[in-house]
Amino acid sequence: MSTVRTGPQIGMLVQVVLLGGLAATVGLGVAGWLAGLTYGAVTCLALIRALRRAGSPRLGPADWVTMGRGLLVGAVTALIADALIAGRPAPTAVLVVLTGVALALDAVDGKVARRTGTVSGLGARFDMEVDSILVLMLSFYVAPSVGVWVLAIGLMRYAFLAASWVLPWMDAQLPPRYWRKVVAAVQGIALAVAASQLLPAPVTLLVLLAALGLLVESFGRDVAWLWRRRAPRTVSPIVVATVPLRGRPLDRVEERDLPPAPVLSLR
Repeated sequence: MSTVRTGPQIGMLVQVVLLGGLAATVGLGVAGWLAGLTYGAVTCLALIRALRRAGSPRLGPADWVTMGRGLLVGAVTALIADALIAGRPAPTAVLVVLTGVALALDAVDGKVARRTGTVSGLGARFDMEVDSILVLMLSFYVAPSVGVWVLAIGLMRYAFLAASWVLPWMDAQLPPRYWRKVVAAVQGIALAVAASQLLPAPVTLLVLLAALGLLVESFGRDVAWLWRRRAPRTVSPIVVATVPLRGRPLDRVEERDLPPAPVLSLR
């Protein structure tokens, strides 16, 4: 078996075991199984393709930490899908614990990558996608109790990605910014607090509104930065075809025949 395929396939196997553990303890319906397995399969295939394109023979140490986070997010995805599609009551305590561990590990994989000298674009992208899926699923989970507006938190990153397909200037590489990471962490924490239902409804609403405001500010700053550095539009030169003049040759040009201002020559 190819070394490139080993890591993602191990992750897929562990995902199945984790889903089985949820089914045996808190219960997991068909919708949850389908969501969890689909998530695991897509993650596995995407990682295999990304590793091949990057020319990397295996997952790095930090990638394994991110893989662990991804497995927890797969479990959260299964529980939320089961609650929203099948109408099964979600085990709030288990959901919040899985989310909390996944958020806590978000501060670990980056440190591992720097200490082991294995920082890579693949690892950063893997980490970002795991965060995005977690925030998206939590947004869907709290939307019925808070309001559909909260979906803006989970969908904003994907709206930015879709816009970059239409507007090439938005597809440029953004500079690293620590505040962007802080805002991303705040979204997960705020949604986890909302999912726990520990705070009164008005306080939860204020927390989510504050998180959304920070997210809009962060994305707005990135869009403004990309707009200021977009490539200038180029104007194609006008090509004028030459047309040979036919008629009586002029032996001598009289002064009165000269035009009073420069004109476009057709010669």
